[in-house]
Amino acid sequence: MDIGKFVFIRKNASIRIDFTGVLKIGNNVFINDNCTINCVNKITIGKNTKIAPNVCINDHDHNYKKNTSDHLVRGEVTIGQNVWIGSNVVILRNTHIGDNVVIAAGSVVKGIVPPNTIFLNKREIELKPYKNKEKVVKFTV
Repeated sequence: MDIGKFVFIRKNASIRIDFTGVLKIGNNVFINDNCTINCVNKITIGKNTKIAPNVCINDHDHNYKKNTSDHLVRGEVTIGQNVWIGSNVVILRNTHIGDNVVIAAGSVVKGIVPPNTIFLNKREIELKPYKNKEKVVKFTV
């Protein structure tokens, strides 16, 4: 584990590092309340990165396939410098986030996020009417 200077971690954060895991956190990193970092292989967080509440970062998945010797599928997570990660974000294994990126709140991130971008998961809301005992209820957005 390598933690830089002026790293601030708020309450109820959970950082778990497996005996084979490597966690590197750069200088001036802020990790807000209720964040979870689970490292069994390698996670790197670049300097000046800000992480909002309830963010979950995992460098592995559970191996659901039968007849395997290892119950985990390992990968890496790299978060660049000057990154802002919004509330309730989940960052999955084999993710590389470039420098100067904003990750929108509620996003699920896997794969490559280029530098100098804003990442957000688009979601469509679909509300369908259903019949109540007495009337049809319609919703609009």
